[in-house]
Amino acid sequence: MALDERGYFDIQINGYKGVDFHKDDLSGEELRGVCEALNADGNDGILLTITTEKLEFMTARLARVAKLRAQDKRLQSMIWGIHVEGPFLNERPGYKGAHPEDAIHPANVEEMKRLLDAADGLVRLVTLAPERDPGFATTKYLHGKGVVVSAGHCDPSLDELKAAIDAGVSMFTHLGNGCPMQMHRHDNIVQRALSLYKHLWLCFIPDGAHVAFPALGNYLRAAGFERTIVVTDAIAAAGMGPGTYKLGRWTLTLGEDMVARAPDGSHLVGAAITMPQCEKNLVEKVGLSREDARRLLVANPRIAFGLD
Repeated sequence: MALDERGYFDIQINGYKGVDFHKDDLSGEELRGVCEALNADGNDGILLTITTEKLEFMTARLARVAKLRAQDKRLQSMIWGIHVEGPFLNERPGYKGAHPEDAIHPANVEEMKRLLDAADGLVRLVTLAPERDPGFATTKYLHGKGVVVSAGHCDPSLDELKAAIDAGVSMFTHLGNGCPMQMHRHDNIVQRALSLYKHLWLCFIPDGAHVAFPALGNYLRAAGFERTIVVTDAIAAAGMGPGTYKLGRWTLTLGEDMVARAPDGSHLVGAAITMPQCEKNLVEKVGLSREDARRLLVANPRIAFGLD
């Protein structure tokens, strides 16, 4: 297979180079600086990610990003769309991850319409918990609108996950994360999703903290390279060094290992990795060829969104 020399396409990124996309006063100048930094790091495009918060804050943030993008062709060339992660997630400990519990609730179509309208047609991907979508109504609505629906921060049974796929779910967000540290050793959401690899695009964060490298290698061998995608889930600390950074409500202090942990150490809060670091880890830590690594970073995300 020939080496794909195009730029990376990151479908889950919450911030970069000191800028948190969840700032209520996010400026065009800040976003332009982020886009320049992303381009310098080999990215051709991203899905800017907005995560769970009370609906009025989410809609305001989506509207702000849409307005800033509409005013700047440089932003339009890098920000290919928006990924909405939440608020329709599983609120149980472990599954909710870093998403604020008081803003998580079951899916409903009317609120989803408000989020889509606020983003002015830019939403390309929505992460939700299938078991928190009654009758899969929101999934069906999004699928009908051409929005990719991804299961994440969830714990559907195998039958529920199969039914969600029939309703329009076609992806799984950062598999191996958004779930408790301790689960049933066989009957768990990771194994259920892996068993449906022919029907789902499976996304992974290759920073060694979200999924240990030996486990990531096992997952990739089980799922193959045809329908797997690598994302950064980057926060403002990505491309920076140790220090204190914001992500929505969180104030995070990252040490020399550059792993974004909750202050009590109970779970991770996004990642501080860049796409070039992802490629390096896939080759040097997981043992992939550069061709296979770039397939997960470059080609597959484009295919998943109909861009190839």
